[in-house]
Amino acid sequence: MLHAQLMPARPQLMGVLNITPDSFSDGGVLYRGGAVQINAVLLRAQELIDAGADILDVGGESTRPGADVVSDEQEMARVIPVITALAARFAAQISVDTSSPQVMREAAQAGASIINDVRALTRPGAVAAAVETGLRVCLMHMRGEPATMQADPGYTDVVAEVKTFLSERVAACVAAGIAREHLMVDPGFGFGKSLQHNLQLFRALPELVAQNLPVVVGVSRKSMIGNILQRPVDERLHGSVSLALLAAQAGVSVLRVHDVSATMDALRILEAVQGNDP
Repeated sequence: MLHAQLMPARPQLMGVLNITPDSFSDGGVLYRGGAVQINAVLLRAQELIDAGADILDVGGESTRPGADVVSDEQEMARVIPVITALAARFAAQISVDTSSPQVMREAAQAGASIINDVRALTRPGAVAAAVETGLRVCLMHMRGEPATMQADPGYTDVVAEVKTFLSERVAACVAAGIAREHLMVDPGFGFGKSLQHNLQLFRALPELVAQNLPVVVGVSRKSMIGNILQRPVDERLHGSVSLALLAAQAGVSVLRVHDVSATMDALRILEAVQGNDP
């Protein structure tokens, strides 16, 4: 039965720009042969914006399960020219997907407006760098490191433990001088979590939203969809859009997606059915 109440405001869409050779879904598309494919990046960014992306998320280090850490120098060589070019050409917000304090500072100078850190500013100097930049920050939960995080992850209560971790990181950031209104949180689907952990967290999204901080959800093309549907990465569009709609209904603020156009179409349909002006 369809409900008559209005859904929350449409989530912002964060379009993914992986400047890596090894990201699980699209590695090597925008970075090949040891070089940034800047024209391809700009074309892809334009496509994402035309499709409805509010934020362009630029990452130079793959955080897929089993991924290796890259040096600050490698990461900066990948992302700083991209952020500079995007900031010069587009009005969309630019997010830098990094855990490196040095990359945070350089990205801010190049035109980034958001730090999206899968390690929740836990690296030495990361909180200080974020304070220095004055940028908005997304704090994500991850158990372990990408190289080992999916090696039999265990929790007593995954929802409670993720909520506690994020609350502690928010408190640490506020104590260091980052305004609470500049913070967002991400439960970290697929980062040190089994399928059942991911599903439990997804069911608990309203609890996270109720803590009155913007919640970011990134499930696009991830293994939880593949495990449910038994489909490879390039056949997970329908599953990705389905989860995006469920997250929107739960009240999340940002959806990190690869397929912006399809996600936007689905959100517009949901807005119309639930009575919001599409």
